[in-house]
Amino acid sequence: MKKTVAIFCVLMFSLASIAQEGNSAYEFLKIPTSAHSAALGGNNVSIIEDDITLMFSNPALLTNVADKTLNFNYMSYISSTSKLSAGFAKQVGERGTWAIGAQVLNYGDFTETSPEGEESGTFSASDIGLQGTYAYLFNDRWSGAVTGKILLSNYGDFSSIGLGVDLGINYFDEDRGLSLGLVAQNLGGQVDALQEESESLPFNLAFGISKDFANAPIRVSLTFSDLTHWSKDYFYNSSGEEQSFGKRFVNHISLGADIFPSSSTWIAVGYNFRRAYEMKVNDSSHWAGFSLGGGLAIKKFKIGVAYGKYHIAASSVIVNASFSL
Repeated sequence: MKKTVAIFCVLMFSLASIAQEGNSAYEFLKIPTSAHSAALGGNNVSIIEDDITLMFSNPALLTNVADKTLNFNYMSYISSTSKLSAGFAKQVGERGTWAIGAQVLNYGDFTETSPEGEESGTFSASDIGLQGTYAYLFNDRWSGAVTGKILLSNYGDFSSIGLGVDLGINYFDEDRGLSLGLVAQNLGGQVDALQEESESLPFNLAFGISKDFANAPIRVSLTFSDLTHWSKDYFYNSSGEEQSFGKRFVNHISLGADIFPSSSTWIAVGYNFRRAYEMKVNDSSHWAGFSLGGGLAIKKFKIGVAYGKYHIAASSVIVNASFSL
């Protein structure tokens, strides 16, 4: 088993080392799907919950999901832009779980004009992601998973197709309440580009730690994201400010904390340093780095809601609803 885990980790880091930087397509993949993950700062990859939406952050967390779970999600984004997503998970044997998922970011309708400014009608724009995931529990502590993605963009008369892969691994010591998650998200690129040159996907190598406390209904989480991007030009705020290496390091971190008032409810708060920095205007981030949310489980039904700010122009609300058939 240890050899299997080692090979899986080596594969992740090998693929991460060849991931390209620069411009990327399908930026909608950076937008969170899970309300719980979003409430904890936006990209938590290590919490252990019966929550199918966490597979969008780290597919290895799928092994914690109940058999035959059906899920629907909605996110209000910017103006008329909204994101819809769904998923279904099924256990296979004692250790395996597979799932399918879909997400659609609808940008709404736009007015089509000629170079001279004459209106000629309207067109719609959307991004679509379809995925299949298989997760396997190596033993009582280690799990690993892979997700394959088909990505589609439709902007009026222009379209593109992309292929991507997520690789995830998780270590969970139940006795110590300690969970470690590592994920390589969005390995791949376009196979049919909008323009002549194909672009890569928005690759993200992330590592997370979550810790429960035996004497208090609290869990804290620390997540490091974009661990292959360290250029000082990679992070910038709306004022175009430069930043030191120390600031660049902090902007890879998000913090989160869960409080569990009961066994069927959770309340979470988080802070994302990068988001706060990028949305800073006139030396104020306008609370952009903060996020919060809560959830409730009633028998086989679960609902989660989170609030956050992912664009200067508007705040967003994510709603997850899941049911175990």
